[in-house]
Amino acid sequence: MRLSELSARSGISTATIKYYLREQLLPQGRRITATQAEYDESHLRRLRLVRALTQVGKVPVAAAREVLAAVDDESLSRTIRLGAALWALPQPPEADPEAQATAQADEEARRLLDELGWDHALEIGPRSPAYRTLVTAMASLRQLGYVTGVAELTPYARKMEEVAGHDLDVLEALPEEVEQVEAAVAAAVLYEPVLLSLRRLAQEELATRRYGQ
Repeated sequence: MRLSELSARSGISTATIKYYLREQLLPQGRRITATQAEYDESHLRRLRLVRALTQVGKVPVAAAREVLAAVDDESLSRTIRLGAALWALPQPPEADPEAQATAQADEEARRLLDELGWDHALEIGPRSPAYRTLVTAMASLRQLGYVTGVAELTPYARKMEEVAGHDLDVLEALPEEVEQVEAAVAAAVLYEPVLLSLRRLAQEELATRRYGQ
């Protein structure tokens, strides 16, 4: 398809698409003349992902470029490619590494991963942004007097393991590896708010069933 058709199908202006091309968020099309290029369904899919990152996820252009570079790096294994793309997403502020609560939360997080048998997560530890976010959250709760030990978090972690398994089942239904990684990144931005909303709706529903209105 030509640029005008790509714009019409994606709902994104040609000026914005050209900006994405300049910023290397969108691969160049196949050159057919000195001034024209041709695009395909992969460009349309990538535009949806760029919009999810920059408009919905509010990911800065530089960070989005880093995420997409990992998505496109065919020299990496699927696991590393997926991890690199997710790690490149912006992360929330982290706890003070020198604080006692942080050290205690780190120790508790390691015990939790050991109990779960999540050996890979335990081996990577603080190198993982998700691990650091977990420690930060646990440290904040500890400072407020809430208990976040292995016994309290294991049931939640087991449910998340089921969710993660379903995530991978959905990804594996996609035909190409690059589509799988793109979908994982989009899900991290778009589906996590959905999961949070469903959890809160479930709490409202079950509370009403148990305690009445």
